[in-house]
Amino acid sequence: MTKDYVKALRQKVGHEPIILNFAGGILTNDQNEILLQKRSDFNAWGLPGGVLEFGESAQEACVREFLEETGLKVRIKSLLGVSTNFIQCYPNQDVAQGITIEFIVELVEKTSKEVSSETLELKYFSKDKLPKIFNKQQQLFIDHYFNEDYPFID
Repeated sequence: MTKDYVKALRQKVGHEPIILNFAGGILTNDQNEILLQKRSDFNAWGLPGGVLEFGESAQEACVREFLEETGLKVRIKSLLGVSTNFIQCYPNQDVAQGITIEFIVELVEKTSKEVSSETLELKYFSKDKLPKIFNKQQQLFIDHYFNEDYPFID
């Protein structure tokens, strides 16, 4: 598995539009509230997850990203959905079409691992008290989860 795949790729193509593969998950508590991460790049809320490293499966990326961004070890319970038609413009001027595979995950254990600098805050939210989500693709996954409309492909 190659670390910092996006960094290496961006050194070659700069800010040119690229296609990236993402994986993440929805973790709930006992009140069916979902865990959201306040992201440092957008200073806004989204689901924990990130880009697959070269040679990594979507399931492995989801578990790795959860640990890095939340300090929580999780396991995959089921597929939530796949979304392939969203283009994201990042604050640093990068542009990428995100092919995102989202899972429903369950907690294995909390760790003492320090979370990534990508995470400003972690908090559980109910369906009727959701903050503004940083992009439409992430909101799509959240809507499908709360509407119990999964697995889906968009």
